Amino acid sequence: MPVITEHLQVPRVQPDAMAETKPFVAKAEFQEALGFPGKLVDNWQSVALDKMSELLGKYRALPVFLDACVKCGACTDKCHYYLGTGDPKNMPVARQDLMRNVYRRYFTVAGRYFPKLVGAQDLTESVLEDWYRYYHQCSECRRCSVYCPFGIDTAEITMAGREILASVGLGQKYANEIIGKVHKIGNNLGLPEPALADTLTGLEEEVEEDIGVKVRFPLDEAGADVLLVTPSADFFAEPHVDGLIGYAKVFHQAGIRWTLSSYASEAANFGIFIGNYDQMQKVAERIRQAALDLGVRRIVIGECGHAWRVAYSYWNTLIGPFDFLDTDYPAPQHVCEMTYDLIQRGALTLDPSANDNKIVTFHDSCNVSRGSRMGSIPGGQFTLPREIIQAVCNHFVDMAPETTHEQTFCCGGGGGLLTDDLLELRVKGALPRVTALKQVVDNHGVTHMAAICAICKSQFSKVLPIYGFDMDMIVSVHQLVGDALVFDSAH
Repeated sequence: MPVITEHLQVPRVQPDAMAETKPFVAKAEFQEALGFPGKLVDNWQSVALDKMSELLGKYRALPVFLDACVKCGACTDKCHYYLGTGDPKNMPVARQDLMRNVYRRYFTVAGRYFPKLVGAQDLTESVLEDWYRYYHQCSECRRCSVYCPFGIDTAEITMAGREILASVGLGQKYANEIIGKVHKIGNNLGLPEPALADTLTGLEEEVEEDIGVKVRFPLDEAGADVLLVTPSADFFAEPHVDGLIGYAKVFHQAGIRWTLSSYASEAANFGIFIGNYDQMQKVAERIRQAALDLGVRRIVIGECGHAWRVAYSYWNTLIGPFDFLDTDYPAPQHVCEMTYDLIQRGALTLDPSANDNKIVTFHDSCNVSRGSRMGSIPGGQFTLPREIIQAVCNHFVDMAPETTHEQTFCCGGGGGLLTDDLLELRVKGALPRVTALKQVVDNHGVTHMAAICAICKSQFSKVLPIYGFDMDMIVSVHQLVGDALVFDSAH
């Protein structure tokens, strides 16, 4: 159990500290459903090298990243998992080297003829095991790339490593099972349409009882203006569901007709976590089809970090063009963009004193911060959520600047690692963020931390109590918005 210190300490190197940590391997049924081998294939080495050759030819960045590193050390202490564990293979450069050494052995002239001179290494069973361990000790947060003078993106190497592993029969249970549920049912939870409809009906009753206004949670309503696609955690878990209630209140007060889709009720896309663009496209295609079937004018993405990264950075090439949507709005649009615009236009009636029992800070989620943007200005992904919070809360404090914005620390559970198989890693990986949080708690009396990512909320709900904080300290941004909205008879 890491100890929170006044200032974050770079640990001493502890070789193999996390060598026994790895997630469960996917069962054959989950692998085969995605078109991968059900178990480790007999000729795994040749299959892995063929896949590696394919990826090197398909993704121009991958060979550049593998060739460019000069071992300058700029990234060594930037990974939250290294800072929390001390395992040297969790240094980004060392995690890259797990693949780089194999790449040099089989795909460079020097490595073929003089392997020892260039650090080249055969792809052995022990190397494959290290790949499985340490490519599942990377949350693909991309913080290291911010500090790398060559812009090497460890996340791209992790994604390639995971795709190679899945291709030989070593897929991760958590991520691959979830992808299969989306293909079969439409969301990560495997929540069928009757259960989803019942959940939404229950939320309508709960909100009406709370504020005396019948706020609808519509499902599969053709002709709506907006299709809301949100992480399925919003349908049942706290604090996520409070964010969904907040969205519904915003839609209601702004007079926007909206709907959810039972066919595509999931915004999250775990295809990016396993590095497989075919799976990413297949998951995303359901959303496009739902928008076409329902005849909506725009698509709004709920509070989910990697869902927004996939939508913002990949949808146009994966499932575009979106010429069937209203050109007056971005396609897709983040719910924070929508709410920010409504606040700027004075379309929402807000009472920030409703949140006076909270002193709030904000956690920048990695995929939003370093893999996307919001609004029409550079850095909008940082300013929009903060301006929304400040519009609905009178007491806001930012954490230390070296731990926020593009330098933000990961929650410790991203990148497909939000599984109890990896709880020790998740707790240790949260140490840098929790250290920064404790500073504003001690110095400014912060009581709540807001986030716009479903994985961050789930991760903090689990690990904050382990560090001595209250579980309900983590809140959705739109929970704050929903609590500040003022309803009267006109609504």
